Amino acid sequence: MTNTTKGKNKRRLDKDRLTLRKGEVQRKNGLYSYRWTTKNGERKDVYARTLEELREKEDAIQQDIHDGIKTESRNTTLNEVFELWCDLKRGLKDNTFQNYKYMYNMFVRSDIGRIKIAEIQKSDIKRFYNKLADQRILQISTIDSVHTVLHQVFDLAVDDNYLRHNPSDGVLKELKQSHNFQAEKRKALTVAEQKMFIDFIKNHPQYKHWYPVFAVMLGTGMRVGEVVGLRWCDIDLEEEMISINHTLVYYNHGGGKGCSFSVNTPKTKAGVRTIPMMKSVKEAFVMEKQFQEEAGITSRSNIDCYTDFIFVNRFGEVQHQGTLNKAIKRIIRDCNDEVLDRQEQNPVLLPPFSCHSLRHTFTTRLCESGVNIKVIQDVLGHADVQTTLGIYADVTKDLKKQEIGNFEKGFDSLFA
Repeated sequence: MTNTTKGKNKRRLDKDRLTLRKGEVQRKNGLYSYRWTTKNGERKDVYARTLEELREKEDAIQQDIHDGIKTESRNTTLNEVFELWCDLKRGLKDNTFQNYKYMYNMFVRSDIGRIKIAEIQKSDIKRFYNKLADQRILQISTIDSVHTVLHQVFDLAVDDNYLRHNPSDGVLKELKQSHNFQAEKRKALTVAEQKMFIDFIKNHPQYKHWYPVFAVMLGTGMRVGEVVGLRWCDIDLEEEMISINHTLVYYNHGGGKGCSFSVNTPKTKAGVRTIPMMKSVKEAFVMEKQFQEEAGITSRSNIDCYTDFIFVNRFGEVQHQGTLNKAIKRIIRDCNDEVLDRQEQNPVLLPPFSCHSLRHTFTTRLCESGVNIKVIQDVLGHADVQTTLGIYADVTKDLKKQEIGNFEKGFDSLFA
């Protein structure tokens, strides 16, 4: 470092005799550094190989200071902000929170999570989502879940002045457009398929014990967690009403506790509701009670002080959604085998479906029968009528095609 004048007009020069600003220094090895003091009184340094590069960094630092951005946090990684988010996040149900943490740790932490948050650009998020879609072959629903937690973490970074804006804004929408991802349309059983399913399990000795739980799903449109969480005190056989006020969830509780059941309140206020009990549903409850009495089965589960569950397995423990879906797969297989053995022309076969398909089937039957849209919304527990309207629109569109198709057959015959 070279001095050219003395006293008040003393200037500091680098080896090329360029004047250095306040805080700038050129070291003996030629490397430049800039030192400044944060609002917290901490001394910070940045380094560069050239004076031009150093001053670009200085300008960025001064702009950050002017905009209120935490320049002292430039080395903070996305993972560190995520940990802060975990410490501060409130108002989430534990199963949702644990799912967020799982998604982050599974897909983000060892990838862009290690990058300094101040360096992450929108293009980095795009590249990351494309990687999840193209290399890891994730479904759009999974990427959507990753985006949900990632967007919240970046929002926190913006709120706490680590960033000026959220780099994940709009990226998921662009990904869906560029990959032409389409929302998977939930399929309902047709009337013929529904009848075949019900008749098979009601009359088949091997599957008869599954009839009550699936009949209740088909006759109420309840979510699977609501059905398996039902207690005998939640139903009134005399008044023929079902009270929905909680749901049963099975998830990894974190902290090495593993997976177990918990009782949650419904996600929204609309989830708390009463459902009229149709005759077939009442018969299913009575059938379940008789079956358990004959088999000597009693509910043994105690989950968050909730007991006396209706639908339990042979050990008296609450039913698991995975077990129910596996049962459906076996029923589909054996039912279709019986149909094919009869060698009928154009036989009706059961398509692949899950417990949630039974909820959608119930909704479809309501729409086809012309039930008032607000009644459908209330029975299903939809907080947003747009969700109900979306289903209604799909059903009526398909129904319209079917009705016109039936009309077309007779109409076209007039021109034959």
